[in-house]
Amino acid sequence: MRIKRGTFAHKRRKKLLKQTKGFRWRRKSHYREAKEALFHARRHAYRDRRQRKRDKRRLWQVKINAKARQLGTSYSKFIKSLKDNNVEIDRKSLAYLAEHRPETFEAIYQDLE
Repeated sequence: MRIKRGTFAHKRRKKLLKQTKGFRWRRKSHYREAKEALFHARRHAYRDRRQRKRDKRRLWQVKINAKARQLGTSYSKFIKSLKDNNVEIDRKSLAYLAEHRPETFEAIYQDLE
């Protein structure tokens, strides 16, 4: 008796096309283009999950630097003084304070001097 394999191949292709929903042009509806597009999309997603962390840290540094310069110092000098005084507060928290709670940020800066 012959075994027909079409249903499994169809299921596999249908699953892949479902994952490319929202892609543009032929990449959402043609299997070969969809497979290629999905390969690239996954590669970019993997890379950019790491890139996002770098981008966030860079943004925090910019926010801290902007506030530190208003107070008459630079980012590097501010971070150095934090380390010298054993203040263990991360850049994410410092950036939040600089943007949303400037009086607290200034209080931290005053305590360092």
